[in-house]
Amino acid sequence: MAAELETINVAVSAFSPDVIKGIASGATIAIGGMVPALAIGKLASSAMTAIGRNPEAAAKVQTAMILATAFCEAIAIYALVMALIIKFV
Repeated sequence: MAAELETINVAVSAFSPDVIKGIASGATIAIGGMVPALAIGKLASSAMTAIGRNPEAAAKVQTAMILATAFCEAIAIYALVMALIIKFV
């Protein structure tokens, strides 16, 4: 009985606030980097399809694609900021 209680105490002490902060900040940056990357890939694929179907509209499509890519990258930067806040605050 005492050995089981000691094992439980060791397992619970492994989840200190620093460990939880590390796991949370890692998950934040992993998800926050993966989702914008998938969005940018889908965006570029759709833009290339649109340019392939209508080459005359390439300038307008490219401008909209670059603007949307910047917005997607901003989300990744927000995730990085949140991960740093979780880690150090």
